[in-house]
Amino acid sequence: MPATVLCAAFLHAAWNAAVKAESDKLLASMAVSTGAALLGALAALLLPAPASASWPFIAASTGLHIVYYLLLARSYGQADISLAYPLMRGCAPVLVALASAWTEPLHALQLLAVVLVGCGAVATCFGGAARLTRRAVVPALLTAVVIAAYTLVDGLGVRRSGAPASYTAWLFLCSGIAVLLACRYRLGGRLPGFLKTKPQLALLGGVATGGSYAIVLWAMTQAPVAVVAALRETSIVFAVAIAAWVLRERVGRARVLGALLIAGGAATLRLA
Repeated sequence: MPATVLCAAFLHAAWNAAVKAESDKLLASMAVSTGAALLGALAALLLPAPASASWPFIAASTGLHIVYYLLLARSYGQADISLAYPLMRGCAPVLVALASAWTEPLHALQLLAVVLVGCGAVATCFGGAARLTRRAVVPALLTAVVIAAYTLVDGLGVRRSGAPASYTAWLFLCSGIAVLLACRYRLGGRLPGFLKTKPQLALLGGVATGGSYAIVLWAMTQAPVAVVAALRETSIVFAVAIAAWVLRERVGRARVLGALLIAGGAATLRLA
């Protein structure tokens, strides 16, 4: 299970970097969401429908994903990915652990792993060329809250679905449609033209986001939600590496140290 979730972490970091690399972050986010929705529609045709008990959770997660994509675009418009991504993804598992501890108590080693991941995320916020400003930090922290919320919702929903793959397919189909409807005025009819010039972003981004989250939701049926959420956030290590080597952002020692702390948290989860 850990190796599979690490694969999901890389896929997630990769599509986020692709969004950050585009000049219009909202259009790029919508392209990825559209690609995931199309893939979800194809999968939904081939898979049995999830159990009826999971549909309220799909509806709730769809609403949260609308807010998520809007905040994601705003975050990447205000800050480097080596700053925004660690804040978003690193704070979320700590929030998940605190919220889910009521129903899924963590033992000492698991709690230590979650704390390591969270501390690593904070460390990566320092150093580099990016400055810690309110405009950069607040959207990222709000995104972390939304990530924690939909992680908990989907962790509960997928366990009631009886079919993790089908739950994921319907979630991405519903959220993709809902996000486009919510953003139609902001997009101003520009999305079709963008998709014609950047079809690879929609296709590969859709595969990456759909595939990574499908893996995570499956893992949530095999292990505590907080543990899966923390292990998935090793994507921060991949994101910082992509930021330095591909996007050419200046990544300081503090961010490297943060990445190492997150890797240590992942190793601790492996041993837990």
